[in-house]
Amino acid sequence: MPQPLIHAFFDEPTNTVSYLVADPATRQAAVIDPVLDYDHKSGKANVASADQILARAAAEGFTITLVLETHVHADHLSGAPYIKLKTGAKVAIGERIREVQKIFRPVFNAMDVSGEGSEFDILFKDGDGFSIGELRGEVIATPGHTPACVSYRIGDAVFVGDTLFMPDYGTARADFPGGDARTLYRSIRKLMGLPRETRLFMCHDYLPKEGRKHFAWETTVGEEIDRNIHVHAGVSEDEFVKMRTTRDATLSAPTLLMPSIQVNMRAGKLPPADSNGVHYLRVPITLPA
Repeated sequence: MPQPLIHAFFDEPTNTVSYLVADPATRQAAVIDPVLDYDHKSGKANVASADQILARAAAEGFTITLVLETHVHADHLSGAPYIKLKTGAKVAIGERIREVQKIFRPVFNAMDVSGEGSEFDILFKDGDGFSIGELRGEVIATPGHTPACVSYRIGDAVFVGDTLFMPDYGTARADFPGGDARTLYRSIRKLMGLPRETRLFMCHDYLPKEGRKHFAWETTVGEEIDRNIHVHAGVSEDEFVKMRTTRDATLSAPTLLMPSIQVNMRAGKLPPADSNGVHYLRVPITLPA
């Protein structure tokens, strides 16, 4: 079975890892979780990160045919529309994006959002297959962090989104609307049921408080089973749920939560322009009664 060529791109401002995954035979490729560079303080955005991916694809002779989103990200804006504009690639996500849209559409009064996922070109179900040239990919539903989270298995590699982090950092939070720690545990155990040598590629890396001093994003199923500080072998579902729930209660909202959700549930597109032609992001304000 041919194995994918994998190039990683780390965006340190958001601690996000995007991937360019290619078939060595046909040179067709997919981009996983591309980032739009966005400065929240100024409202300015640029496509430098996406251009790095496009430049690498051009240098390698790759033709990008897919953009694969693992979920609606809450910590960065998606660069999917720009990749699609430049390459004609189709943008895909898990079918439960419908639930995420229905949760957040009223929060932002985003009546343009379909609630049916029609902003995306492809909605994947658990177990669906897809092709990157001669490479065969498989969609693994891994909800818990969000309802729509999916992982992508391509050859001996699985791109896990926010479901897992490096073994010394643990697991994703499960306290966003629609998230659930018990569901997350079961998704992780599904991934841990794959062969131990299966390579796992993270969507984020954050340095642990002690130990490792360099960013990393590739590990294996076996390493996660043996060493993941939150969910290694022997940690029960109830133990994990208690830990995750307690820990999540101490976490602050991601800096880019509000803009990210609004943009990413629209497949990376900005909200419709106002009457003056300017696009605006909304921040709901809650006041005490």
